[in-house]
This record gives sequence, C-alpha cells and structure tokens, in this order.
Amino acid sequence: MSAMPRARKKAQPAVSRRDFLASAALAGASLILPGRTRAAPASAGAAKGSAGDIKVGLIGGGSQGRTLLVAAVKIPGVKFAAVADIWPYHSRYAANILKEYGHPAAVYEDYREMLAKASLDAVLIATPDWVHAEQTIAALRAGVHVYCEKEMANTVGDARAMVKAAAETGKLLQIGHQRRSNPRYRHAESLVNGEGVLGRITHVYGQWNRPKPLEQGWPKGSDLDAAALARWGYGSMEQLRNWRWYRKYASGPIGDLGSHQLDVFNWFLRVPPVSVLAAGGADVQPEHEWGDYTMGIYEWRPPTGPVRGYYQVLSSTSHGGYYEVLMGEGGSLEISEDPKVGFFYREPQAQRRQWEDEASRVSKMGRDAIELKIGETRKEAKRSRRAIEAEADARKPLHQPHLENFFDAIRGKVALTCPASEAFATAVTALRTNDAVAASTPLALAPAEFVP
Repeated sequence: MSAMPRARKKAQPAVSRRDFLASAALAGASLILPGRTRAAPASAGAAKGSAGDIKVGLIGGGSQGRTLLVAAVKIPGVKFAAVADIWPYHSRYAANILKEYGHPAAVYEDYREMLAKASLDAVLIATPDWVHAEQTIAALRAGVHVYCEKEMANTVGDARAMVKAAAETGKLLQIGHQRRSNPRYRHAESLVNGEGVLGRITHVYGQWNRPKPLEQGWPKGSDLDAAALARWGYGSMEQLRNWRWYRKYASGPIGDLGSHQLDVFNWFLRVPPVSVLAAGGADVQPEHEWGDYTMGIYEWRPPTGPVRGYYQVLSSTSHGGYYEVLMGEGGSLEISEDPKVGFFYREPQAQRRQWEDEASRVSKMGRDAIELKIGETRKEAKRSRRAIEAEADARKPLHQPHLENFFDAIRGKVALTCPASEAFATAVTALRTNDAVAASTPLALAPAEFVP
C-alpha cells in the first residue's frame, strides 16, 4: 500500500437500489478493487500449460494449511501435486485429505526438496510466521507463484525482503488477508469509497475476542525426536505445536488475529496510520511469552481529515466476537466475516438515498439498520447472472474467493486483491503495535516506514 495519501472519490449522486445492488454484485463477482484497478502483471502470465491444471504444492499441513487446501480443491483447474511439512503427522494428514479429493500428492519433509522435484506452478504457505520469509523467497526464486498466510513475517525487514523478492522474480505473491476478496467486504468498500454513504469518516473500531486458547497436544507416538526438532529450530514438541505463544515463532495476538482487521482499516481509509499507542500483557496465561490481550489506539490522516481508531484482541473471553465498525458524519457501517453481522446506520441529518426505502431493515439498539446484502435485486426473476454469481461467492468458504483471485491472477485474468506490496503496510502496522506495547508510549509512524 502506498504510504502517500490518496484522494478519496467524491460521493456519487444517489442511485436506485436496483442499480446500486447490481453494480455491487458486479464488483463482488469481478474482484477488482473499486477505484484501485490494476492490470495483471505482464510477468505473471499463465500457468505452465495454461490449457491444463495449475500444479500446486502445500507448505505446512496443519489446521490452516488444511483449511486452504479444502477450499482450493473446490476450484476448477487447480491440482495439488505435493505437500511438505516437517512433522510427518501433518503431511500425512493433509495428503490423505487430498487423496480423498482425487489429488494424489507426493509428501516431503523439506520444502526445498519439494521445490526442486515437484515441478510446481504455485505454492500455498501456511507455516508458523517466523519461516514465512525464508520459504516465500525460496519459492519465488524457484520460479513459483506464492500464496502466503499472514502475518507476512515476524520482522519488518523480512516482510520487506518478501516484497523485494516478488518484484525481482516477477512472480505473484498474495498475502492471506482474505477479507480483500470477500464479496461482502468488497460491497462495503464500494459503499464507503464509491457511494460515500459514511461521509467523512471520523472513527473506526474493531475487536476480535476469543476464548482462552487451549494447549495443542499431539497423538502418542507421533513425536519428533530432539535432533529433528533442533534441526528445524524448535526446542520441544510443545513449542512446535503451540508456536503462537512464543516470540521466536509468532508476532503475538495482534499479528495472529488483529492484522486481519487492521488491514481492513488501512484498505478502506486508503492510508496507513501515523501513530499508535498500545498496551498488552499476559493476565490470564502469564506463562506465555506473548500476552493474551493487545489494545491499540491509532490515528490515520486521509485527505478528508484525521481518523481516530481503537482496536482490541482478547484471548480470554469470546464476548462480542469479531467485527469492524467505520463511523462517519453521514453514518456508520458494521461488518464481519460472520455473515450475520453487516449493517449500515444512517445519521438522522444525512442525505437519504432512494434505495433505503426498499432495503431490508432490522432494529438494533433502538435504531433502524439496513442489512448489508450482496447481489440482491427487487425481483428475484430479474436477477442478473453476475448477481447470482456474487450471491454464490458470498456463500463459499471464507478463504475460497481469495484463493480464486490468486489462481485467476496466475492465469493472467485479474490483478491480485492483496499483493505483498500492499499487505506490507499492514505487517508494519501490526509489528509496530507490538513495539508500542513494549515502549509504553505513543509511537509516531513515518510514511517511509510503510514503503517496501
């Protein structure tokens, strides 16, 4: 994401609900960022033998890796050929799932051997954060496109090296901030930056509250021996299984969960923050190196004026769940990956739009709220093909549209919705939040920090 402010589009004249929802469906189906259309990089090209399948390898067969592969096997023209994981239990587990879907995959312990032998077009990386940079850069230099889970890396330097490697190799690097490809979020972004329903945005708020995490165990007899663990940088099976609790391997709650939502704010506001004040600690599980809460206060400065934000991630209570809110002089918008959460609240003095009279409404806390819906028209018989496709996209597994965008970009059909060059700004935002916790004082964030 560029560190320089970008001019916000002027609010467009009011449109009918039919026209507006039809255009929102089109945006959701095409997966092109409103106001930020980019041509697909010429160097991306189509996959080897573009008439055939895209050959994919999975690096990291744990729970997140399996989530990605189950979503990816539903995409036509994608064929898994290999799985790499340092723990045989994980690699066998993932390979068995792939076999059930008709994707017989070779199994490797060392991802470098997989890159050398498997003749792949792309890899999905879902390993602990601390090895993302090493594995991503190796894959890019091996001539392979990469989808890497967030957080990009544990250090700003490693994240910057990932962006540089993608630029130097001409290969695609998509970062797993999947909300950027989510039709509901894309519809919300078009409401905010296309139609300008919030007017000038003044405040943002977000949270991700989850229960106290349980220790991850492992089946009896599946342990790696001490030599194998040491070879891959782990001191014990407990560290391997519960890597998110350790500073060496993870970037803490703000990187694990919070970066998804900080990315939403950076995306919608179109600028990174200029300052952060944060607190964090381990009140509930003091034995963990990373704390169980982080709370941050941020300031963004888009051209329309300062935006103040508060964000929290709690790992001790699930109260309230996870969602984001953007508040402006004309209204506020609440959204979440939870499809039950998506509402627009117009301020009483703000302009009333024609489509509001026909929109679905609910009462929340004594106020009328308009439900955020995708691809809907007034009469079902008049729904367009694109509207139907957008509705179907909104019902897919959460990661599938983001993976579809990645594979379509490999084929040269679209631009990535979250290239590393833009995700870098969110990595900096999350990692500098951890710095602010350690400093116990507000930190100014210079524009140059967000330049890859």
